[in-house]
Amino acid sequence: MHEFKVESKTDWALFSEALRRVDFLSTLNIGQLQLVLPFVTRRVFSAGETVCSQGAKGDAFYVVSKGKLSVRHKPGLFSFSKTVSTLGSGDYCGEMALLSNEPRSASVVCEEATELFVLTAKDFQYVLSQNRPFADEIAMIAARRKSALDKG
Repeated sequence: MHEFKVESKTDWALFSEALRRVDFLSTLNIGQLQLVLPFVTRRVFSAGETVCSQGAKGDAFYVVSKGKLSVRHKPGLFSFSKTVSTLGSGDYCGEMALLSNEPRSASVVCEEATELFVLTAKDFQYVLSQNRPFADEIAMIAARRKSALDKG
């Protein structure tokens, strides 16, 4: 994994475009987007690399810029991990652990070379504190995703 600061106008344009494809982030106005941009980094992963692991502390929110990832959930200690979702450009993950302060409910693994925009937990909480409707919408989406995982 390689990490880069999002500094160029090209990177900011790519991130902004990715945000506009994410349903609940598409409502951010220019002022809110400008609050987020200074905190965002870009990480590049190779195929097979794990972005985050089930059971680990949630430390970041991810928006897929390029690539394909699988979301894998292992329901029990002696069970096999199964792919519950596939993520691609414009998709996101990581909001559940950031909102609930619980361990990650699934692992996310790169199926091919992948580029992610990353907002850390600390910075994510700051952005949420600045926009209550945004925070409420994130909480509803996280609850729906957790319910879907619990149902298997």
